[in-house]
Amino acid sequence: MVRRPPGLPHVVLVGGGHAHVQVLRRHRERPFAARVSIVLDMPEAVYSGMVPGLVAGQYTAADLTIDVWALAAAAGVRVVDGAATRVDAERGRVEVGTRTVSYDTLSIDVGSTVAGLDLPGVPEHALSTRPIGRFVAQVDARLAELADPSLPLVVVGAGAAGFELAYCLQARTGRDVVVLGTRPPVVPAVPGRRVVFRLAEVREVTAEGVVLATGEAIRAALVVWATGGAALPLGAHSGLPCEAGYIRVGPTLQVEGAPGIFAVGDCAHVPDGRGGAVPKAGVYAVREGPVLCANLDARLTGTQLSSYAPQRDFLALLNLGDGTAIARRWGRSARAAWAWRLKDRIDRRFMSMFRVIGPDDRALPMAGAMAEEEMECGGCAAKVGADELHAALRSLPAAARDASVESGMAEADDAAVVVLPSGERLGLSVDAFTAFCDDPFVVGRVAAVNAVNDLFVKGIEPRWAMVTVAVPRESGVLEEVMAGARSALDEMGVTLVGGHTLRAAELSVGLAVTGIAYAGSPTATRAGDALVLTRGLGSGVLLRAGALGRARGTWSQQAVRWMSRSHRAAAAVLREHGAGAATDITGFGLYGHLATLLARVGGLGADVCVADLPLYPGAGALFLQGVRSTFHAQNARSVVVSGPGASHALAEIGYDPQTAGPLLFAVSPERVHDVIAALALAGEPARVIGAVGEAPGIRLV
Repeated sequence: MVRRPPGLPHVVLVGGGHAHVQVLRRHRERPFAARVSIVLDMPEAVYSGMVPGLVAGQYTAADLTIDVWALAAAAGVRVVDGAATRVDAERGRVEVGTRTVSYDTLSIDVGSTVAGLDLPGVPEHALSTRPIGRFVAQVDARLAELADPSLPLVVVGAGAAGFELAYCLQARTGRDVVVLGTRPPVVPAVPGRRVVFRLAEVREVTAEGVVLATGEAIRAALVVWATGGAALPLGAHSGLPCEAGYIRVGPTLQVEGAPGIFAVGDCAHVPDGRGGAVPKAGVYAVREGPVLCANLDARLTGTQLSSYAPQRDFLALLNLGDGTAIARRWGRSARAAWAWRLKDRIDRRFMSMFRVIGPDDRALPMAGAMAEEEMECGGCAAKVGADELHAALRSLPAAARDASVESGMAEADDAAVVVLPSGERLGLSVDAFTAFCDDPFVVGRVAAVNAVNDLFVKGIEPRWAMVTVAVPRESGVLEEVMAGARSALDEMGVTLVGGHTLRAAELSVGLAVTGIAYAGSPTATRAGDALVLTRGLGSGVLLRAGALGRARGTWSQQAVRWMSRSHRAAAAVLREHGAGAATDITGFGLYGHLATLLARVGGLGADVCVADLPLYPGAGALFLQGVRSTFHAQNARSVVVSGPGASHALAEIGYDPQTAGPLLFAVSPERVHDVIAALALAGEPARVIGAVGEAPGIRLV
């Protein structure tokens, strides 16, 4: 995590477009005099210039994907996970889902969508080129499913995107391609290629093809929707000045009337200096990047801003999918193999500027400085080792007997239970950890989830919470932590009733939670019961990899989203189906918490199948490369496992400390399938990982 001096202005980037990735790279190389955050609804961005090459089979999806989340982490930029829905320019805030992010300077680079998505049948039957990430994820599968080779493919839209896609589809499939557009194509048709252009307006898309405005029906094996651009609603919803929904900016790329806000790329209406607007083309977004970097710097340092002077024409290179491309400039064009080679070289060079993780999941030199840090892991990995903890507890004199304590320190349970004079039973738990990421909102939310989970797994209804926050001297941190904690507590029906704050060198958050412990207890656990684990393991590995600049954005995003979700739904399923002993897996890892659970139910043992352990995406690969949480070794010293499975390459991932980790429980073999099915309906993936055995100890098979 990055240590930010207090008092720096906050720059917030909304979107991971072609200009913003240049801002991230610039900040990595020469940091701005600011704290920088980026709001991302998707952890990866696709470079649009290489999409036709993917369609032609010349590239893989990885070739044209920028891992914006990982790039931001390497640059020391905080990632805010979610889609920006509104900008409050008066108060200097961006609304992201249920939270708000304050800014001093804002930049918007969210791209655009395509027109006509609301026409009948388009969402159901057409393959739209936007959102571009979804198009890239689906196109190979859709092409592999093509049936009836006599049917053509139809591309709706005759602009540069439609032109390239048509020829790349024809090269990939060998089929006839019909291009439908309301304007003539950008360049004449290429002789000898089975691509036909028609001036026509589409009225409807059906499962069989398209219906034109004239009523004519054209059958097609696949319809690709590549019409002209359309603005996303962010600008209009925010009350920013817009032109047809595109945010109006001046020559410095600042929004008209709002000098603290910049807008770039396809979401912006950028003046071309001749009374018009810059076309919506990737080349302009790329070339706006350096100007945006310079003007962000100028605004932060109080110097003069620069004007963006868009070129009047540029060398357009249109991929034909067959190893040639059309080079077009100043109204002239030529088809040649050299044009394709030039385009390929330019595109690959651009992409190489933003890669921070190699194909072997190791940090590339750009992120090398981060890999040298030896900072201890945060989250539930930031705790005292089990051996040291037990030694400290054993050193205490025996406590006076308190008849009101039904279960407490002696039981080493997830939560204590006390009985009031009225007979009412209360469940109590407390948990705390240091920050595991740069987003105080997420730290607060996960801390709340982690603390309340201890009550859920014991069948206790959580009702009240008190919070303790130790905050560094950095503006806005406390507000964001409390907003994050409240977002989770409100969802779980827990009332925040008070708390305490103090200053510290690093952020830490803890909660004491109290709830109602109703009569009844989990069904007894017996030898032969199945052991079931929800979700996945590996959050400790992924958090460490993030600190080392080696975690892909999709991996980090998925892990954090699971960590932010409580066990409320899963606990309800367990109660309904009469599951036995349960625990959440946190800092002491699977083996540590399993050993404690087995000791609580009478000294039973367990057989665990290492091959069946569910892992978060990326965790296994990183673990095999030697990535370990800084708390891993302490966990490995505390619990001894045996059996043939101990030699499995992933056996030791059971020592990985989890933050707000999965739920482990025992259930009779007769009920296990019903429980797993019910958990799936509740949105909780679960898997049998072993069974309870009579012989003490944990055996890996």
